[in-house]
This record gives sequence, structure tokens and C-alpha cells, in this order.
Amino acid sequence: MRERLEQIYQRTVAQLNEAGVKWQRWEHEPILDFETDAKLAAELGWTAEPSKSLFLRLKDGRYCIYLTHRDARLDSKAVRQLLGSRPSVCSPETMQDVIGCLPGAVCPFGQDADIVMVVDPRLKGLKEIMFTPGLPEMTVAIAVKDLDTVLSVLPNPVFWLEEAAA
Repeated sequence: MRERLEQIYQRTVAQLNEAGVKWQRWEHEPILDFETDAKLAAELGWTAEPSKSLFLRLKDGRYCIYLTHRDARLDSKAVRQLLGSRPSVCSPETMQDVIGCLPGAVCPFGQDADIVMVVDPRLKGLKEIMFTPGLPEMTVAIAVKDLDTVLSVLPNPVFWLEEAAA
């Protein structure tokens, strides 16, 4: 398990560096729930907005990561309209088997190329977002203005949810 998390972390760092964007990293106690996240945000003075990455299984058998704000809810209808298949949140066991991430610490980047990425357009209104880079004892922040640049280096199919309306 730890080896898979390290691989995700290393791929994420490589993707951020390949994108040529500025990013910050913090090392801390593991974050696996919102309470620890809030406590550390206060202790460490984080100003970036917390994101969450939901690991979804599509009815057609594909897997998807939905990147959104921590407080946002999954818009299943919009994801279904965008990808043509009904999404459901994976069980922790399935998530760990397929991508190796721990519940509460799904990394949006560094994933295998067959994992579809869907990004919530509400993130565009933020200045910075934070995410777990695979290892729950690490947090990374990037400027939202750089998000498209980071997404462009991913091997994954990437969709902004608003494309569903097009």
C-alpha cells in the first residue's frame, strides 16, 4: 500500500514540475478526515481552499475522479450527461484496489491514464486549491490559474463539468 502511495506522490510531483507551475508542499500528521484537515489548516495557517477528489465508478465500467471543492456535492446528473454513464461513489475497498489511495486522501493527479478526470467549474472562482498528493501526511497547493496547465500534462482524459451543457 505504502509503495503505491509513494508512486502516486512521485508521479504527481513529476506532473507538477512538467507543467512548470509553482506549488507548495507541507508535511504533517496524516489527514484522513475533515476534522484533522480543519485542525491542521488552523495550525499551519493555510489560505488555499481545500479540494476533494471523489473516486467514482461509472455504470459502463470506467472509473473517474471528480475534483471539486471540499464542501461541494457530487452532481451525478451532470456527470452522467457529460460522460454518458451513471456515476456512483466507489467503496473504500474498491478505491484502494483500483487506485491505491486511502479514504479521505484521494489524489486527483498521478493516476493511471485510464482514470477519467472530471473537474468542477466552481474551482475556477478560487485563488488556490490544496489536495493530498497520495500520501496522507502531505498537502500540496497550486494556484487555480495554473490548473489548466497541470491538467494539460496528465495522461488522463480530462473534462470540465460545464462541458456537459455544450
